[in-house]
Amino acid sequence: MISDVDVAIAGAGPSGLMLAGDLAQAGVNCEVLERRPGRSGLTRAMAVHTRTLEQLDARGVADQLIASGTAVPELEMFAGARLELARLPSRFPYVLVTPQYETERVLEERARHLGAKIRYGAEVIGLAQYPDGAEVTVKQDGHESRMRAGYVVGADGIRSTVRQALGIPFPGKAVVESVMLADVLLTEPPPHVLAINATGDAFALVAPFGDGWFRIIAWDRHNQPPEDAPVSLAEVRDTVSRALGTDYGMHDPRWMSRFHSDERQVPRYREGRALLAGDAAHAHSPAGGQGMNTSIQDAVNLGWKLAATVRGWAPDRLLDSYESERRIVGRQVLRFSGALLRIGLTCPAALVPVRNVLVYAATRTPITARFLAEALSGLNISYPAPSGAHPLTGKRAADMTLADGRRLYEALRGGRFLLASGPGAFLAEATSGYDDRVDAVTVARSSGMIVLIRPDAYIAWAGSLATADHRPPDIRGALARWCGSPGQSTVPAGQRE
Repeated sequence: MISDVDVAIAGAGPSGLMLAGDLAQAGVNCEVLERRPGRSGLTRAMAVHTRTLEQLDARGVADQLIASGTAVPELEMFAGARLELARLPSRFPYVLVTPQYETERVLEERARHLGAKIRYGAEVIGLAQYPDGAEVTVKQDGHESRMRAGYVVGADGIRSTVRQALGIPFPGKAVVESVMLADVLLTEPPPHVLAINATGDAFALVAPFGDGWFRIIAWDRHNQPPEDAPVSLAEVRDTVSRALGTDYGMHDPRWMSRFHSDERQVPRYREGRALLAGDAAHAHSPAGGQGMNTSIQDAVNLGWKLAATVRGWAPDRLLDSYESERRIVGRQVLRFSGALLRIGLTCPAALVPVRNVLVYAATRTPITARFLAEALSGLNISYPAPSGAHPLTGKRAADMTLADGRRLYEALRGGRFLLASGPGAFLAEATSGYDDRVDAVTVARSSGMIVLIRPDAYIAWAGSLATADHRPPDIRGALARWCGSPGQSTVPAGQRE
């Protein structure tokens, strides 16, 4: 099949836009199809966590997004308990509060700059697969057309048309109903940057966007009308007052809505030439602000693997590792956000005093506080390593200063693998033939290790310079496992004659 595009992406949300930018950077011809007439102006998700900011840093756009929001280094929780993020081992030891439309703006501008095509008002209404590609049916301006693609990615949300066309089930359930959202102005903002509390009967969270507006999330156990029922400022005020002791003089809402929260996950992320990412693959409770971050990181994991497959040098089953790695993470996030929801939002009133004591103790105990901070921020995400692998394998690559003055994450902006070590002439020898896929970099302060770092900033392979592991033949084996054989085609499939 001759493709119109190498990859068709359904959905111009955060995951679809991140994926489009990464594919375009790798020279892959891709097009994003979005049913909305234009970029959404709704705030929706508001939290960008540390690991997501690191991924944006590896693409050179973190500072641009940070300028649009407010950095929150400490979270005020129940009964005065506080979770400190300032000690996280990262350049971004905080959660960034910014409207989702700002995240989408930054990602869309990057994708377009790199050459991705984004088509609004184009709704995917059908999908057919063939051994060598797929065909997408698109409806735009009342007319239907068909697009041929080497691969299709469904990043089209919780009601994903791509997922339904593939016949992939979405098991799970709704866990909380009639949660109220409002963006408001406050006459008397909370003394701390972010306020949250739950009494068992009422829950409220107040977070600043940094431009004078505040996001309110509120839930009333005894007032749960249908999701399509209008929200009044009076009921938001009442619920916030019962949860936090004051409504902070909220006024002039620019947007109010209700939603229900599901916990769902697909049994598989890939079906032939089609893959699922973001909310099309998993739905989480809003607790902890994990949904958008998990979706973006799906795209980060998928992008380089799909590009390698399209360009013809991916080792066997590399694309399958997208599902095996990200489905585990999705399940972990479901459990973590679900636990936060049950502890915070739906905890029965009779158990609130016990909960408050336990949460306070947990945030004051260094080990548990660090675990909670790293789980919330995404820094604890790692991927399975093969038996006998070095303990660093599959772990997040920390930012390091390189001998040339750059940081490691700046060196990752080329979208390639990095072979990082202290000074050693063998690095050039080891990467010979992989000039199109791997950059050799020297760290400023050698730890005695040599590591192969994936484009998504996770460690693919590690060895000690003090052992035979550093010899070029061993490194070449790692490169072959992750980067294929040298000299393989790097021409995207859709451009081959």
